[in-house]
Formats: sequence, C-alpha cells, structure tokens
Amino acid sequence: MDQLLAIRVFIRITEARSFAKAADSLNIPRSSVSKLLQDLEQHLGSKLIERSTRSFTVTQAGEIYRDQALSLLAELEGMDSAARHARASPRGRLRVDIGSSLANLVILPALPQFRARYPDLELSLGVSDRPADLIGEGVDCVIRGGALPDSSLIGRHLCNVDSVTCATPDYLSAFGIPLHPLDIERSHHTVRYFFPHTGKTLPLNFSKGDEKYEVNGQPALNVSESTALTEALLSGIGMGQIFRFSARTHIESGQLVPVLEDWTQPSLPLQLVYPATRHPGAKLRAFIDWAVELFSSDNLRS
Repeated sequence: MDQLLAIRVFIRITEARSFAKAADSLNIPRSSVSKLLQDLEQHLGSKLIERSTRSFTVTQAGEIYRDQALSLLAELEGMDSAARHARASPRGRLRVDIGSSLANLVILPALPQFRARYPDLELSLGVSDRPADLIGEGVDCVIRGGALPDSSLIGRHLCNVDSVTCATPDYLSAFGIPLHPLDIERSHHTVRYFFPHTGKTLPLNFSKGDEKYEVNGQPALNVSESTALTEALLSGIGMGQIFRFSARTHIESGQLVPVLEDWTQPSLPLQLVYPATRHPGAKLRAFIDWAVELFSSDNLRS
C-alpha cells in the first residue's frame, strides 16, 4: 500500500464528501479510491469512514486521524517547497477559476509577466461566472466577489471594484439622460445581471446620503455572464450597471456614456479564495503574491 497516497485519498474524500469526486479530482480510478481507503483502514485496524448506499460519515477515529494527517501533509509540502526553493522556481500545474470580465480584461493581459516570473508553472484558467466547486473540481483557488460563503474557505482580499451606470449615445438620445434613479424606473429599458445558479436578477443600486434606491426599470434583457452584459449595453438595447474597469475603454472611445455619476453605485470586494483544509504550497503562494500585486493596481478602481 502507498500509505501517503492512501492518506491523500482519505483527506480528499472527506473534503469532497464523495468517493467519485475524490477520484476525479485526484485523477485516479474510482475503484482505486475505495481500495486505498480499505487498505488504510486495515493497516490502522480502525474504521475511518462508515459507509452506506447513499452517504457516509467520518468516525471519531477518522476525525482525529484526519486532523493529524492534514498537519503531516502541510509539513511535508513545506519540506518539499524548502528543498525546491534552493534551486528552482515553483513548478507544476495550478488550476484557478475566475469570472469572465476579470479574466479577459485583467488576468489574461498580464499573463506574460506571470509566465516570465514563473516559467515552470502550468496555469489552467477556468473562465466562468458560475461558482466553482473548489474541492470537487480540483480547483486550487478562485477569484470571486462578495463575502465568503462559508467558514471552510480562506479569503485574501485583493481590492474593491466600482460599478458605473451607462448606455450608448444613441440610446440616451432616444430615451433621455436620467437625472435621478427613479427616472430609470419610470422611462428606461434596463439590461441586468442574473445569477445562473439561482436565477436571481440584480437591480441597479444607487445611494446618496440617506437615500437608497433599487431600480429595475423596464427589463430589456437579463444576462448571466459579465462580458455579455457589457456587449449587450454596447448594442444599445438598454441601460445597465457594469464594473467600471469593464466600461473604461468604451467610455473613453465614446461608445458608452456614464450617467448619475453624482450617486454612489455598487462597489464589490474581490477575494482570492482557497479551501481552509488545503495548505497553500509554493505554487499557490506564488499565484497569491502575483495576484495581490496585480489587483493592487489603480487600473481596477479608476
């Protein structure tokens, strides 16, 4: 039995809450996952997981063993990283998931600098606005907006990104420039973002002092992907709120015109998130350091 592999399999099963997802994320046959766990339990003479046809629970002995195994794996990775650091930069494959606007406008243009700094890192970039299953999909980290969804994740704050309300000159010529958020509610078509996993649609938000408004307007289109939201506004179909960094070049070129700039519009905290049970090794630490440096740029906030 490869005890180290068996320990990694046991840890991944408890993280993914699924034998199948553990096998997929480790890229080994599902039958091997069950066999390695069985061999580990026989070696220890103790049951680590109680299985039924539809679910499983980690035993008390399994919880104790899992905590000790996590510490052991963290120490082992630290030893490996220290040994590699003397001769080489971080190497291997790193899977990162990120939303489409941030990927296309921020990450991808800066990747030549990342590659120059870490030539031995193979970066796999998952680009989607849907929430990623970090454990089940074998994702090392994600960059996402908003608060952490649960305590099993660790977040590193990167920056806050502002939004802007805008439309094309032709649209504003046809429907008028709103002077108050309620003008949008009364007489404007809107393009809004909706979350694909819940179907919830975001209103346009405005605040000034004690005044706060959530505006829906007359919906022209709801879009579940941030780059498509920008393209919809550029088509002239309606008015909407997008990240200011997404709108910047289009505003500078005159393709989009910002409105209601004297009202405060949404600001979203961006975080780099990874599982609390996963010790950040050299590969992930390298990406975190680079991302913190990249997202500290004023380009995302101006």
